[in-house]
Amino acid sequence: MTEFLDLESQDGVRMPWNVLPGTKQEASNCVVPVSAIYTPIKRFPDLPVLPYDPLRCRTCRSVLNPFSIVDFAAKIWICPFCFQRNHFPPHYASISDDNLPAELFPQYTTIEYETPAEKSSSSSVFMFVVDICIIEEEMAFLKSALSQAIDLLPDNSLVGLITFGTFVHVHELGFGQIPKTYVFKGSKDVSKDQLLDQMGFFLKKPKPPTGVIAGARDGLSSESISRFLLPASECEFTLNSVLEELQKDPWPVPSDQRATRCTGTALSVAASLLGACVPGSGARIMAFIGGPSTEGLGAIVSKDLSEPIRSHKDLDKDSDPHYHKAVKLYEGLSKQLVHQGHVLDLFACALDQVGVAELKVAVEKTGGLVVLAESFGHSVFKDSLRRIFQSDDYDLGLSSNGVFEINCSKDIKIQGIIGPCSSLEKKGPLCSDTVIGQGNTSAWKMCGLDKATTLCIIFEIVKKDGPDVSIQPSSNQFYFQFLTYYQHSSGQMRLRVTTLSRRWVAGSGSTQDLVAGFDQEAAAVAMARLVSFKMEIEAEFDPIRWLDKALIHLCSRFGDYQKDSPSSFSLSPRLSIFPQFMFNLRRSQFVQ
Repeated sequence: MTEFLDLESQDGVRMPWNVLPGTKQEASNCVVPVSAIYTPIKRFPDLPVLPYDPLRCRTCRSVLNPFSIVDFAAKIWICPFCFQRNHFPPHYASISDDNLPAELFPQYTTIEYETPAEKSSSSSVFMFVVDICIIEEEMAFLKSALSQAIDLLPDNSLVGLITFGTFVHVHELGFGQIPKTYVFKGSKDVSKDQLLDQMGFFLKKPKPPTGVIAGARDGLSSESISRFLLPASECEFTLNSVLEELQKDPWPVPSDQRATRCTGTALSVAASLLGACVPGSGARIMAFIGGPSTEGLGAIVSKDLSEPIRSHKDLDKDSDPHYHKAVKLYEGLSKQLVHQGHVLDLFACALDQVGVAELKVAVEKTGGLVVLAESFGHSVFKDSLRRIFQSDDYDLGLSSNGVFEINCSKDIKIQGIIGPCSSLEKKGPLCSDTVIGQGNTSAWKMCGLDKATTLCIIFEIVKKDGPDVSIQPSSNQFYFQFLTYYQHSSGQMRLRVTTLSRRWVAGSGSTQDLVAGFDQEAAAVAMARLVSFKMEIEAEFDPIRWLDKALIHLCSRFGDYQKDSPSSFSLSPRLSIFPQFMFNLRRSQFVQ
């Protein structure tokens, strides 16, 4: 196991098969898919950060790496992915065997670039969306937690505040003399254009006749943006005084009804406001919700207490009248947020349900966080909120606005990714026809990512069986390159490049090699991700039976036994813990 841990500490990658099956048939016999579990911005103490632009192959756009073949005399490098010959630019003129640039050092298979042109760091944006349909005691807990969070905000980060109950209130923090808010009806859908008109974005400056209105670049004056989004250092006093004055929603609630709570409308208003003011910069909508949505498009239950809130059985039987409407709203919201590069975080603190089943699509696609607790006074909520803003050894390392791309050798294709990302629909020869998770693309958007965010990338071997397969050619190497372009928590844009090489084996003697490169822990994680994904999207899927069959096939492929003699069965120590992992997975509460 130690050699796999060493690989992970160098590149943040674990692969179930570190020696790859060489043909399509061989790969399907191996049961556990050829995959990689990759942590894109895992922290490494001695990761080199280069202060210049990466050198890219002119055909496949992969980045110069230690596996490139370099001709020092002719100043040419050959790309290991497409074998294109590329010339070094003039500033690499002094390159030689003894004078290598960092990206060619054999130990630097993972490296980061920070381009000088983009040193101008953009600040992170936090939009607090606060539910005010909660009892006084909960309100007091929430106010105190929020004022602590505001103290921890980085000074240059921008902050906005929206509160909601029966109506949605957008607070104008830039007007410190008296509290000033813009109010929207919770039961009505508000378009982005209506929002901009009603909030007076074009009072001093006429509205542009065409095009999308997005940020200071495209027609919004920076002073109109700074009415709603202000640097934390400037609006701390105003924000705290608004929070202190915050009252429970004043609209009366009859004793036989639930409170009128328009969660969906509030989140739509927040997304549209951020999309107009700060598109493409790292922004997070932090929603603090204390009960079920009962008003507007995202409602999960009616106001009448006589109607029970939906349960798992109702969702299984598809008998809940509100579910599909709410999911449709949040699917639209997730597309909008992914397009803008913004994240939705959810803090749901209530004994009742708040509708995470409907909301989760927007959180998952944007890489947001979900914190569930019984009350805003609970330590789980308070500590989690503090951890988001704290910067020390235990911080989450929140980064944003990432784009993740993959390059690989021609005999392998990408089926998809299971993890918090969204397809950018970059189709090409690398995409497999079989899609698992977010597939049919070689690039993905990751709106929010932290130092522990991990993707499971599933590949397909496309080499067919042929007469020459059993003879190992000299170039039996597969290459992978993972590129993560993201906004670092310091505000600067960075590109992290991880390049890996794995050899493939085929033919009669391949079993021992495959077993020698089998990582049992990574295989268990890949199978757990695959089974949880299938449980969510396949209606008649039986996870326990699927796991049992997979384990039986794996044991019959790699175990030693004599037919009809159970006691003769033995597995290599390299595979011996995997059945225990599968056994515990199938009887865990996740699958049951």
